[in-house]
Amino acid sequence: MRLLYAPTSPFVRKVVVCAHLSGQAERIQWLDSAAHPVRRDDRIAAHNPLAKVPTLILDDGQSLYDSRVICEYVDSLGSAGIFPVAGPARWTALTRQALGDGLLDAALLARYELTARPPEVQWPVWREALLTKVAACLDAVEAIGPGLATSAPTIGEITLGCALGYLNFRFPELDWRYNHPAAARWYGTFAQLPAMQATLPHDA
Repeated sequence: MRLLYAPTSPFVRKVVVCAHLSGQAERIQWLDSAAHPVRRDDRIAAHNPLAKVPTLILDDGQSLYDSRVICEYVDSLGSAGIFPVAGPARWTALTRQALGDGLLDAALLARYELTARPPEVQWPVWREALLTKVAACLDAVEAIGPGLATSAPTIGEITLGCALGYLNFRFPELDWRYNHPAAARWYGTFAQLPAMQATLPHDA
């Protein structure tokens, strides 16, 4: 398997954390790419019409995207139980994944507003609306913080952990821990898992 990735992408990090937890990391060949919100990388577009990372290329040439699909596929190759099979546990895990993905979508767009758009066309009101979504998601994580797993995590915890890690990486000025002590306590423990430590984001 080959994974088109970018070292700073939190959605890539989700996949790599799942690969570590399910024992599949050694089976994946990592292909660095120039993923960008505006400039299209033909290396990715050849396998994914959206030209986005992560994109997983299977041994038979089939491509899988996005992170939700790839994470579930990687989990199916191991026995970590990252995706509960059925019942309330599955819907809880998937809803928490949606919460984390939504937080990341809003945070990434807020960052792109400053880093990918020329100053003359930036829209501060739009960026503030995105950061309001981030704040609402953080409040939701705070509410469920005491019930989040710190070992044998599901895709819900993995996604939330990667989302909070992204805020640490790209939005330190938000100081999200200050008003979210339960979420901060959970993340402080969860972030020490070997799979999280092995996937810390970094600029190239």
